[in-house]
Amino acid sequence: MNACGLDPRRLLGVPALFRALQRLVGAGKAAPRLVELLAIRPGERVLDIGCGTADILQHLPPDIEYHGFDVSEHYVTAARARFGHRGRFTVQAITPDAADRLGQFDVVMAIGVLHHLTDAEASALFSIAHKVLRPGGRVITCDGAFVPGQNPIAKVLLKLDRGRRVRTPEQYVAVAKRDFPDATARVINDLLTIPYTHCIVEAHQSSR
Repeated sequence: MNACGLDPRRLLGVPALFRALQRLVGAGKAAPRLVELLAIRPGERVLDIGCGTADILQHLPPDIEYHGFDVSEHYVTAARARFGHRGRFTVQAITPDAADRLGQFDVVMAIGVLHHLTDAEASALFSIAHKVLRPGGRVITCDGAFVPGQNPIAKVLLKLDRGRRVRTPEQYVAVAKRDFPDATARVINDLLTIPYTHCIVEAHQSSR
């Protein structure tokens, strides 16, 4: 926190400022590639944990059944205003009890979420994903990551991130493997127009 008691990172809690920063760093370029990685098909049920302003929805098939959860009322209000006709949005941290009421999903995604969570919280997220995924369903996450030899600018930006728990790919996978033994990580260095390192973790629900 700076000398005036204001952490500039808090400003990103304002949806308009968050979207402006996303445009600045090239999130528009990232969206199509994320959609390709998510591989969400028409008609699937999708649970988005930490949905934010749900901008990803504009790139997803129009007939999916989308449920977005986020703890920010401001983000969810913005998501409802823009995409209320496309999905259901809840101001709440996803919990096992809430998951019980939602039924099963084909895809659970958490984009830019894990690096805000403790190991226990991240483990709880994967446990919920395991609970709600249909056999053969997928969980996929995307977060900044520290890797050996990464671009120095990327490393500095990650240290300045609002999320204070940026991990290595191995650490992200280790948390996921508690519920998904097949979890794997993929490192991507060119998702944005600025130097940055992302880690994509993907895992599948076993056939029951």
